[in-house]
Amino acid sequence: MTETSDFPGWHGTTIIGVKKGGAVVIAGDGQVSLGQTVIKGTARKVRRIAPGGYEVVAGFAGSTADAFTLLERLETKLEATPGQLQRAAVELAKDWRTDKYLQKLEAMLIVSDGAQMYVITGAGDVLEPEHDVAAIGSGGNYALAAARALIDSDKDADEIARTAMAIAADICVYTNGNLTVEKISQ
Repeated sequence: MTETSDFPGWHGTTIIGVKKGGAVVIAGDGQVSLGQTVIKGTARKVRRIAPGGYEVVAGFAGSTADAFTLLERLETKLEATPGQLQRAAVELAKDWRTDKYLQKLEAMLIVSDGAQMYVITGAGDVLEPEHDVAAIGSGGNYALAAARALIDSDKDADEIARTAMAIAADICVYTNGNLTVEKISQ
């Protein structure tokens, strides 16, 4: 039997959120890798959820099953607090930090309702990014740097997100150029 420390681990995913001009764009690549092997190139890591008609876009990095569990929990929190993304995110982060089952989940989320954007982590963090750009995942720092360099340009949120993701895909071996892009306005 192989110990988990010997398991090569899943790598992959770059997710970026860019807020500009009254809109938020969340984009994610499609690559899933196991060790040195690309398992799938067309994974969809950015999704829309609409509990009670309140639309939210979420992108996730980390374990897919864990991320779906978190997205379901977020949707439940949003149903309990309609139109209050920040409150739902904080409640999810509290549960994630204190619940023994949820503590084992390995994923991160970027969520937005078009007006607000947050990064939610298993450490109990709900972070509102500075400079209206957030990025997570293995290529997140590359995408973040590229988007930060472009945020004051004439490009809109969609163009910035796509350009930043292309730069990350050129640098990070765990990121590809097969994008899922969702836009949500205030």
